[in-house]
Amino acid sequence: MSRRQAREVALQALFQLDLNHADVPEQEMMYETLAIDAALSECRKLHEKDRAFIESLVHGTRKNLIAIDARIADTSREWKIERMATVDRNLIRMALYEMLFSDMELKPNIAINEAVELAKKYGIDDSARYVNGILGAVLKAAH
Repeated sequence: MSRRQAREVALQALFQLDLNHADVPEQEMMYETLAIDAALSECRKLHEKDRAFIESLVHGTRKNLIAIDARIADTSREWKIERMATVDRNLIRMALYEMLFSDMELKPNIAINEAVELAKKYGIDDSARYVNGILGAVLKAAH
């Protein structure tokens, strides 16, 4: 499985988790595992390192959600997070996790490019431009 495919699976899990919240905090990990399992259900070849990468993207994004959303809000005052398309919102969140919070060595332009490519596949016509604009603005504000 390529890194892009793993990000695609993570996006599917994050999308599902964004729409279906756990009732109590103790259920969060169970919900994450179920969402990842559902997103992986159609994958044929899966190595242990692929699942670990997917889990790190999903868990890390959700663990840092408040800080990530604050970055988005600070950078893009006219774009309300709750009004963003669910796909776009979760792509932006996942890319920002990779850019700002992940322990993995990753150049920000790679995270942005991956998010833009997934936006082209899963978003609407303007999603790629929108995702690129917000991620670029957050990156510029961070430096």
